[in-house]
Amino acid sequence: MLYPIARSILFKLDAEHAHEVTLKGLRRAYKTGLLHFTMGSPPKSKPVECMGLTFPNAVGLAAGLDKEGNCIDALGSLGFGFVEIGTITPKPQDGNPQPRLFRIVEEKAIINRMGFNNPGIEKGVENVKSAKNFKGIVGFNIGKNKVTPNENAIDDYLITLRSAYPVADYVAVNISSPNTPGLRDLQSAESTARLIETLKSEQAKLQAEHGKYVPLVLKVAPDLEDQHIKDLARVFLETGLDGLITNNTTISREAVADYTLAEQAGGLSGGPLTARSLDVLKAFKAEVGDKLPIISVGGIMTPEDATARLDAGASLVQLYTGFVYGGPPFLHKTLKKVGQRD
Repeated sequence: MLYPIARSILFKLDAEHAHEVTLKGLRRAYKTGLLHFTMGSPPKSKPVECMGLTFPNAVGLAAGLDKEGNCIDALGSLGFGFVEIGTITPKPQDGNPQPRLFRIVEEKAIINRMGFNNPGIEKGVENVKSAKNFKGIVGFNIGKNKVTPNENAIDDYLITLRSAYPVADYVAVNISSPNTPGLRDLQSAESTARLIETLKSEQAKLQAEHGKYVPLVLKVAPDLEDQHIKDLARVFLETGLDGLITNNTTISREAVADYTLAEQAGGLSGGPLTARSLDVLKAFKAEVGDKLPIISVGGIMTPEDATARLDAGASLVQLYTGFVYGGPPFLHKTLKKVGQRD
């Protein structure tokens, strides 16, 4: 009952301001115990073994909501089995000029061109270390700074990987955001192969140094042609990638073409991405089979959407826009539905 009221108030605010108010409110409510009092205990769901890790449940929070990693305990208390923070870059970054976040409420959609606004990897690591109570899995979503040219992108990914490795449970490599100029060019099969090979080599060194294995996953865009999916799937298997996230936001505006906000640049998420995200999942699953675990995200707006992804072969799912529109009640309904599937 409380969230619809809270949402009606938050949605009267600018989208980015509402985002900031929500995270600040979550942190305060968690620290005072009010969050548990108002939301109660989340439904139980079976743990999932994936990439050598034990996830408390199959439902996680996608990168982009907790960019700084300073809300992990609060979000975890709501029931998320894993929280992916970021995208984090080597140096702090302000992101793109405001306004840069827009709602298309009629379609339960969001357009964002945030541009990797984040406090930098050192602060991100510090924030994760401060999360003392979350018993789930923490992923670091890493990217390159806007000012770093593509030919030097690998240096940024290596910096963030090295810094995140000691505290991360897994590291997600973001080469698919539409909001950093030229970033998606790194998704060519040849560029992707070079990037993964370099990071896997560094991963081996870090494993020896820290005495633990931190899986490397890669997040792809939904705007891939069939042959591109086949080529990337081959690269992922050949390079020994540990996991795959399908998928990021879309640059397509076909589903929202009738809305004025469709003219805004950025990535589109939410309801308009539901069908495409499922198709991309199925396409990659057809290529990699059970050899590569897949985390499915994008357009999961109902509990049934989540179970459809799991039924289609995803090992785990992540929420973002569905959580923005549905809040903790939506998460709890999804956990219950996933638990019934078990």
